[in-house]
Amino acid sequence: MKSVAVFASILLAFAPAASPVLAQTPPNAAAQDAIELDEVVVLARRSGAPMWTITRGDSTLILVGSIRAIPRDVTWRPDALEQATAKADLILLPQEGRASFSDILRVIWRARTIGRMPQGQTTADYLSPEYQARLEALMAGERSQTWRGQSLLFTSIDLMQDKAGFGAGRDAPDAVDVVRRAGRRARIDMRPVGTVRGDELVDSLINAPQTVHVRCAERAIAAAEAGPESSRDRAIDWRAFRVPDVVNSPIEQALNVCWPWGDPDLAPQLHQQWAAAVETAMISPGTTMGVAPIRLLAEEGGVLDSLVARGFEVVGPEWK
Repeated sequence: MKSVAVFASILLAFAPAASPVLAQTPPNAAAQDAIELDEVVVLARRSGAPMWTITRGDSTLILVGSIRAIPRDVTWRPDALEQATAKADLILLPQEGRASFSDILRVIWRARTIGRMPQGQTTADYLSPEYQARLEALMAGERSQTWRGQSLLFTSIDLMQDKAGFGAGRDAPDAVDVVRRAGRRARIDMRPVGTVRGDELVDSLINAPQTVHVRCAERAIAAAEAGPESSRDRAIDWRAFRVPDVVNSPIEQALNVCWPWGDPDLAPQLHQQWAAAVETAMISPGTTMGVAPIRLLAEEGGVLDSLVARGFEVVGPEWK
């Protein structure tokens, strides 16, 4: 089953090797610190990825808004991002899952439980008549009717890939890729913003009722209706710093409520890890760079809104 392979690859991507931790560079002299801080802020503003800087005393936080699955034909300029990365003292990367080989096997072993509806049930038992009709229209050309009994989460993934163009082919390097490579070259201390145990990830897939995935399916249906061009438009808006358009794009709206960010048990943990990391960065001397999903930063009540509400000056692209 294609979607099972997708989840196995997700768990593999969460493996510790995905976020190497390298030795931290020694601190610079105080006079040079001020010069390099000014330079890194300027570089951040010139980057081809949306970035925001927040400074308090001798603490500076640079937040990079990332998106996944940038279509290969949408080019962007990572030069300034690479240079800014090389001047950071600490880099925070997205969450890392502690998935083991047994976790992967468990996903494969429980594939039917994860990938299928309870026996005798179909999408019509969970979707409203309106969304069921819209799904029927999208799937009208399908030869097989097995999608009717497929998990709403897996159906959502298939809609995103096959009809909305999300990760449908080879993707261009994204901000996480660029920062990770640049940090490795400069031997910057890099660490995940937090960890999630592999068994927690697997349990969330196995035990979540279909009702948890209804909002994901609704948003995926909307993304599929927008078609594959919406994936390209989202990436173009991202490189042009049109942040509200990115956050409100059908694909980002779907990702925001689909697993794992829409999982009632995992989502609070993921949000809290970023909130704690931001809090720590604002009281830590030096420059911290954090690469986070753009919707987490720029959504209503998100990280940027929270910083403004606390009285910090946030310098960067408009996000409302």
